[in-house]
Amino acid sequence: MYEIVAVMALFVFLYSLVSKILERTVVGGAITFVVAGLILGNFGAGLLDLELNTKAIGVLAELTLAFLLFADASTADLKELTRQQILPRRMLLIGLPGAVIVGFVVGIPFFGDVLPFIEIAVLAAILAPTDAALGKAVVTDKSVPNRLRTTLNFESGLNDGLCVPIFLTFMAFASATAGDRGFGEIIVHLLLEELGIGALVAVAISGGAVVLLKLLGTRDTVQEGWSKLMVPAIALACFSSAQALGGSGFIAAFVGGLIFGGFMKAQAHKYVESAEVLGDGAALLTWLVFGATVVGSMMTKATWQMVVYALLSLTVVRMLPIWLSLRGTGTNIYEALFLGWFGPRGLASIVFAIMVIEADIPGADVIAVAVSCAVTLSIIAHGVSAKPFAALLARTRKHGATEGNEETQ
Repeated sequence: MYEIVAVMALFVFLYSLVSKILERTVVGGAITFVVAGLILGNFGAGLLDLELNTKAIGVLAELTLAFLLFADASTADLKELTRQQILPRRMLLIGLPGAVIVGFVVGIPFFGDVLPFIEIAVLAAILAPTDAALGKAVVTDKSVPNRLRTTLNFESGLNDGLCVPIFLTFMAFASATAGDRGFGEIIVHLLLEELGIGALVAVAISGGAVVLLKLLGTRDTVQEGWSKLMVPAIALACFSSAQALGGSGFIAAFVGGLIFGGFMKAQAHKYVESAEVLGDGAALLTWLVFGATVVGSMMTKATWQMVVYALLSLTVVRMLPIWLSLRGTGTNIYEALFLGWFGPRGLASIVFAIMVIEADIPGADVIAVAVSCAVTLSIIAHGVSAKPFAALLARTRKHGATEGNEETQ
């Protein structure tokens, strides 16, 4: 075990030495860590001799997602979103559920003979959320118009949290088909336990934290170093408490972040930065473990149906609903396709897939391999295409502006 920790720690250190250089290329952090995991792991050199332990991987991925959900929700300006940001609002309220519906319909011919309809719906919900961390190459690229960067930042920061209740609903019904619970019992369990407990825990812990910060923050009682640990501690407390009480820790983390950001307002950014850094670092470790344990195994189990569905999920399943949701907003076809394409699948999809395995529903293995295919292809395709597609969009906009000037003259 210590040898494995040493290898992981040394790789993180070596990557950090050249991180600025790599982030400027098509080879970003996620690709690097996944490929390194594959090379160093069970299907490569064997230096990261990790067993495919879904529980261990799940704990790391779940805690990482909890930190990122809290941080993303804390920094989301909901007033700005409802007042002016029509593009992310359309993408979240129309494009997101549209992607689930299209994903379900497209999945029927590929998995209809091996999965019941409700489990195909689970698969569609798992692949609907996008990964904000994997989209940073586009969000931080100044050649992309600020309006589009802001849109992607808002959408990717909130859609994984909004997908949690959708996923939990489908999972509740999928689990019921394998058991003997009735419709009423499922609804009670979902609303009162999963969603209700998660929301109440968030109100109690995050709301209480805000009150204490408001009372003590002005009295200069907080040492600067300790202030960086506050948000990670609140996020962890929300997630773990809700899980321990039988609720959804992800609902607690997301709602807790909304409460914290809503009441702390401009001050939230000062406290949240450490949680974002911690979440990003843990996410890269998750990708290293994912590459070492899952990718090689997936290559031996994936079918052509899974690969084709994964490709469709990254393209038609997301891009069509996003394009439709942006109709009438003044967004041209190139911008709509750009926003539709840059929806990388990542951490949330992996966590949801692990939850499916742990729930032991009949089609769990099929769902897990299909999700692994989509995430692996997404990491490569979105990572490699980020800078070239941003440059292409910039040229398209420049060409359009030139033609417009010529027509005016």
